[in-house]
Amino acid sequence: MKEDVQKEAVAIAIAAFEKFSVEKDVAEQIKKEFDKKYGPTWHCIVGKNFGMNPTNPIGVF
Repeated sequence: MKEDVQKEAVAIAIAAFEKFSVEKDVAEQIKKEFDKKYGPTWHCIVGKNFGMNPTNPIGVF
């Protein structure tokens, strides 16, 4: 992901967390904004207790 898109993602995520308190709603808002701006191919998961395997950088387990 390019740096400008990363910055946009952070701004969209912050706005979504300020607007919603339920993780499902935050994820829906982030996906909606990215679909609108970058096309309808995005997935967003928001929640606690997620991890990432450094040998699997795309986070698919």
